[in-house]
Amino acid sequence: MTRWLLKILNWVFTPIIAILLIFEEWGWEPLSRLLKYLVDLPFWAHLWDRLGQSISRLPPWAALLVLAAPTALLFPVKLGALYLIGHGQHVAGITLLIVAKIVGTAILARLFSLTQPSMMQLAWFATWYPRWKAWKDKLLQRLRASVAWRAGRGFKASSVRGMRAVKGAFNRRTK
Repeated sequence: MTRWLLKILNWVFTPIIAILLIFEEWGWEPLSRLLKYLVDLPFWAHLWDRLGQSISRLPPWAALLVLAAPTALLFPVKLGALYLIGHGQHVAGITLLIVAKIVGTAILARLFSLTQPSMMQLAWFATWYPRWKAWKDKLLQRLRASVAWRAGRGFKASSVRGMRAVKGAFNRRTK
């Protein structure tokens, strides 16, 4: 019965997790680079550099708390978005949810890169993180091999080519 239950849970939750992983895969690296660029701006680079160094030197339990902070801090914002949606402000609520997800992912990606070495000192994290990463990479590999993923990549490439052609035509016309 346990195998049967695991198969059902896998069948139900894998697509949900896959959707979340697609967003994280799309957003994690670019958003991390964007946040690094923003914090490296001259007028506050020194402050953020010192903060980053402090975070990377935290003990494992404190690193875990710092990593959990964006989730805790953005929870009221997400509740506010649901409140807006519930009161007929659908566009504002959905926009707020999307912005909160993007900002949260950017901050989490940066914090994870700073805290991962420290958290690897936690036995449970050192045990489970490589397993999670291997499972996630396998799932993403299956997704990237799917017809839907390849069609989406083709659509994206043709859209980018189309936008470049429109931009080029606009630039030639305005000269």
